[in-house]
Amino acid sequence: MDELDTALLTLLQEDAKQTNKELARRLHIAQSTCLERVRELTRRGIVRGHTVDVDLKKIGRPVQAMVAVRLRPPDRAVIESFRAFVTGLPEVLSVFVMSGSDDFLLHIAVADNDQLSGFVLDRLTQRREIVDVRTSVIFSHFRRTVVTPAETGE
Repeated sequence: MDELDTALLTLLQEDAKQTNKELARRLHIAQSTCLERVRELTRRGIVRGHTVDVDLKKIGRPVQAMVAVRLRPPDRAVIESFRAFVTGLPEVLSVFVMSGSDDFLLHIAVADNDQLSGFVLDRLTQRREIVDVRTSVIFSHFRRTVVTPAETGE
């Protein structure tokens, strides 16, 4: 990644709907160069797609929580089975498979505290492999929308 790739990556993260013409203009490069660089970033898997940022409150899911889950036994089959289960639940926004005292951290969004309680008590704790669940309600969520490459010291 050179400076041009980093600049392109930053601009795309700020607004992925920008046209190639606009990106080239903002970076003072030829449109063909810009298109070639964006295609190469995509080919290399650095740019993996374009997403839509949904306002959870406006779609009726204003209550967010982080749910830490510990499983037993902590073997590959149990972890993969649980991961497949939770990634299919509509309340789950993100799934983190962890090391340490918790095996999973789930970021969920629901309509209200009753749904949050139902999610934990009726869906999660019914699974036999779960030995511990801890839920933390999220008051505010701030997400970095622009990520720059790490400096390698080269």
